[in-house]
Amino acid sequence: MDKLNLRREVSAARASLSPEQLRANAIKVRETLLEQPWVQMAGLVACYWSAGSEPETHGLVFALWKHGATVVLPVLREDNDLDWAVYDGPDTLAPGRFGIMEPVDTRRGVDAVRTAALVIVPALAVDRRTGVRLGRGGGSYDRALARVGPNVPTVALLHDGELIDDVPAEPHDRPVRFAMTPSGLTRLM
Repeated sequence: MDKLNLRREVSAARASLSPEQLRANAIKVRETLLEQPWVQMAGLVACYWSAGSEPETHGLVFALWKHGATVVLPVLREDNDLDWAVYDGPDTLAPGRFGIMEPVDTRRGVDAVRTAALVIVPALAVDRRTGVRLGRGGGSYDRALARVGPNVPTVALLHDGELIDDVPAEPHDRPVRFAMTPSGLTRLM
């Protein structure tokens, strides 16, 4: 299946999830991730502020921040690359491009993700064999992942059924090392 049709299929499946299922999924993902020692020890975490039917990250971001991590969230630039700014509580967010919530803190630059000890990214699907993720098609997170060091854990958050056998890959696609679903954490590479 090509990327466009796979995006449509996954988006339709996500749209069918109830608010209760989305909340239950978010709790399972958050609790499982926070149990990982390498998550607990991460001093600087790059994450994202979820929207719509994406795996919800609001509670995860808040928990990481309350546990003492510095959390940076993306700020979408005009060229679709990602700048990063520090999350300093729920009152420090404002709508950015496309209405996505972004931190109002000083921008740290596109290279700020290089210093993260943990990078959590959105995905519509991830290939269980290669770790290649299917995003929304803008390439923003592929550019960010290209800046992350080889030993830094990169985690894509998914709903169950989105870790699949065949995600079409292009040369610019960057794999993730882990996929996190409500059913558990999967090491990919």
